[in-house]
Amino acid sequence: MSCDDKVDCGRRRLLVATAAVGGVAGAAAAIPFLASFAPSERAKAAGAPVEADISKLQPGEMMTIEWRGKPVWIIHRTKEMIAGLKKNDDKIVDPKSEKEMQPEYAKNDHRSIKPEYMVVVGICTHLGCSPSEKFNPATAVEPDWQGGFLCPCHGSTFDLAGRVYKSKPAPTNLEVPPHKYLSDAKIIIGEDSKGA
Repeated sequence: MSCDDKVDCGRRRLLVATAAVGGVAGAAAAIPFLASFAPSERAKAAGAPVEADISKLQPGEMMTIEWRGKPVWIIHRTKEMIAGLKKNDDKIVDPKSEKEMQPEYAKNDHRSIKPEYMVVVGICTHLGCSPSEKFNPATAVEPDWQGGFLCPCHGSTFDLAGRVYKSKPAPTNLEVPPHKYLSDAKIIIGEDSKGA
């Protein structure tokens, strides 16, 4: 149809121009809206990997770092602590770490990459309480106690691999976060060889 066929060409141009301006305005409004879905710098930092310097951590000592707002415990286990893990197997709910509470590389007797270092999230798997950071209390809380963690909220106990004892409220072992060794002295929590 041309402008000669009794159509108001001025009106048509106005409608086309209005639609074009509306489309541009809609696109301009959508950009900030879509950008609001991107995580903030604070959120990115909260989920960012965290490095831990373990160079001064002596055998039998523990350190705590924060990752994603959670405490992560790193213990430099002694040979005796590692040997004691096997003694607990018949008392542990999931001694072979078959439930998905750790990356594949931590599905072993010691639940870690290197047997001498334990890396776990220090939050009880029952109701999210934080077990006592005193990992080798003087008084035994289990028969033949080899050391471990006691959650004071409801009495769940975990061994020195973060495995939960039987007949306790916590249903699963403590979580092993993704991690990798940058060197013999540094661990990065929140990232592994697959970049997770």
